Amino acid sequence: MGPFSRYRRFEGLSEEEVNAGLRATARERRARALATVEPLDCSRTTSPVLPPSDVVSAITFAARRGLHRYAEGRDGELRDALAHRHAVPADRVVVGEGASGLLQRAAHEWLEDGDEVVLPWPGYPLYPLIVRDAGATPVPVGSLDPTDLLAAVTPRTRMVLLGGPHDPTGELLGAPALRALLDRLPERVVVVVDEALREFVDAEPVDATLRLTDHEERLIVVRSLSKAWGLAGLRCGYAVGAPERLRALAPRLGVGDLTLAGALAAVTTGAARVDSRVREVVAGRRTLTRRLRDAGFLVTDAQGPTVWVRAPGLDAGTLTARMAEAAVVVQSGVPLGDRDHVRITVGDGAAEDRIVRAATHALRP
Repeated sequence: MGPFSRYRRFEGLSEEEVNAGLRATARERRARALATVEPLDCSRTTSPVLPPSDVVSAITFAARRGLHRYAEGRDGELRDALAHRHAVPADRVVVGEGASGLLQRAAHEWLEDGDEVVLPWPGYPLYPLIVRDAGATPVPVGSLDPTDLLAAVTPRTRMVLLGGPHDPTGELLGAPALRALLDRLPERVVVVVDEALREFVDAEPVDATLRLTDHEERLIVVRSLSKAWGLAGLRCGYAVGAPERLRALAPRLGVGDLTLAGALAAVTTGAARVDSRVREVVAGRRTLTRRLRDAGFLVTDAQGPTVWVRAPGLDAGTLTARMAEAAVVVQSGVPLGDRDHVRITVGDGAAEDRIVRAATHALRP
């Protein structure tokens, strides 16, 4: 319909009739808009909160000052800030390209063809890929129990790779149990704990595992600024451990200047915001766990920003599909190694209500 045809259709109508027609059209559009519900994505472990302005400003300033040059990769200030935060010497901190980048470096440096790596499963799909890329063999264990992990150790075992808390189940191998595991492992075995989700732990002090590195040279703790800190796009992580082991993990050309600028601003000015966000998620995790259990679901006690959920009588694919019908997207456990569970990321109060409604909808025959 051309512009003249559009207006000719009003010829012969009174002003009141024209206005009534326009109001009816507006009501129809509003009804269609209200009927459209945007999907709620509860499948990711990254923060939905936009980064604070001081972090964006620091990145912008660094870009304007030197984007035309190669990154200098000077991480001294960031390492000092992280060392102060965790009460360790700066030479016991190394900065890398995300937690995954540090894990890849560890596998590349410490594993050889024929080595084995013991890791809990279901788990983060990247772990076995990293191990295989290094020429080693992943040995999955269906539990975080130290007895089960030790039973999988053979003369070829070179590394134990753990999540703390473990993704996707949210389970935590506490510091006392980890210490006992280290005491019983052969001296040749190094233990790497991926603590990308550690800030959400409330079962023990947030640095309880990290404190073990003060006296245990075989333990490396890896942290990330992608999750609780909400800076996934920067791809920045760090590791804490013995200096002689950490030297092998540093990226050959360092970390980019923009990443370093944003990460430094976050660590030096954003701790209070992170703590506030973590408190909200922990409180939401408790209430969502309780409400889903009350609705008839089986929910694992979790220590991360997600809950690990099973619906009696439904497999993971069916539960995922039925919740999607209610416009809630969750992570099926199938690609994570489990056909029965789904992983659901904790949201705010409104998100929690939608999750519970969608889950209840999924249980209906």
